[in-house]
Amino acid sequence: MPRILFVKTSSLGDVVHNCPAVSDAARAIPGAQIDWIVEEPFAPIARMHASVQRVITVAVRRWRTALWNPAVWHEMRDVRRAIGAERYDAVIDTQSLLKSSLISSWAGGPHHGLDRASAREPLAALFYDTRHAVPRELHAVERNRRLAAAVLGYSLSQLDYGLRAVPSRDPALVFLTMTSRADKLWPEENWIELGRALGTPVTLPWGSEAERLRAERIAQALPGARVPPRQSLEQLASLFAGARAVVGVDTGLTHLAAALGARTVGIYCGSDPALTGIHGAQRAINLGAPGRSPGVGEVLKGLS
Repeated sequence: MPRILFVKTSSLGDVVHNCPAVSDAARAIPGAQIDWIVEEPFAPIARMHASVQRVITVAVRRWRTALWNPAVWHEMRDVRRAIGAERYDAVIDTQSLLKSSLISSWAGGPHHGLDRASAREPLAALFYDTRHAVPRELHAVERNRRLAAAVLGYSLSQLDYGLRAVPSRDPALVFLTMTSRADKLWPEENWIELGRALGTPVTLPWGSEAERLRAERIAQALPGARVPPRQSLEQLASLFAGARAVVGVDTGLTHLAAALGARTVGIYCGSDPALTGIHGAQRAINLGAPGRSPGVGEVLKGLS
C-alpha cells in the first residue's frame, strides 16, 4: 500500500488550499495511506479531510518563542522521532519554505518540492531529492495540485476539497470581517450598509480582541446581529457548513467556508484573488482586486 506524506504547515488559508491536492492523490492512488504534517492550530482542517489517515502536528510558531526552554527541545526531538518513525513512498512539501523543507527532511523516503525558480524561498530546494517546476503565476491551489501530480504521476481531474463538517442546526448569515492585514479590511460602514440591505440577522465570529470589538461595533448597528463567544475551528466549520451564506474578506476562514460548500462571497481589497482568492468552489465568487474595494451593491449582486 503506497504511503504518502504531505507537508503543508501553515497558514489557515494555505492549509485549505492544500486539500484538493490530497483529494487528487487519494483518487488517483486508491488505497494509499496519506499523512499530513501541519502546525497544531490548523490540524483540525487536516482532520476534516476524508482521505487523511494520520495528522502529525508541529509547533514551529510556539517553539520559536521559547527556544531557551529545555522542554521545547525535548518536544521537538519527540516530534522529529515520530515523523521519522514511518517510511514513505513520497514526501511532498507543497509549502516549499525553509521551515517546511527542514521538517520534511525528518521523514524517511524520497523528498519532493518546488525547484528554486518556483519556490517562495529558493533555498528550500536544497533539501529535496527531486525538484519540480510549477509556474508561480498560477493560483496556490493549482500549484499544490500540479506539484503532487508531478510527484505521483497522474493527470488532474475534477477539483474536490474533500472537507467534511456537521452542519449547524441554526442556519446563519455569516460576516467574516477580520483579516491579518489592514489593507485587506472592508470598511465597517460597508458591513453595516450590507447588513441593513439584506435585512437578515447576521453572525459575526472573531478571533482576537480587536476583531471582537470590530464585530461588536458592526453588530450594534444591525438589529438581531450576534457576536458569539470565540469559537474553535471545528465550531466555525459547523457554522459555515450550515450557513445560508458567508461574506468574508481575504482570510483563511472565508476559504474554509467556500471549501465546505457554503454560498460564499470573498471581498478583496489589498490582495490578488487570481493568486490566492477562493478557487474551485462552485457556490463562491471573488469580488474586488488590489486597490479596488468592491462596493456594497456589488456584494449584494454577488449574493443574489
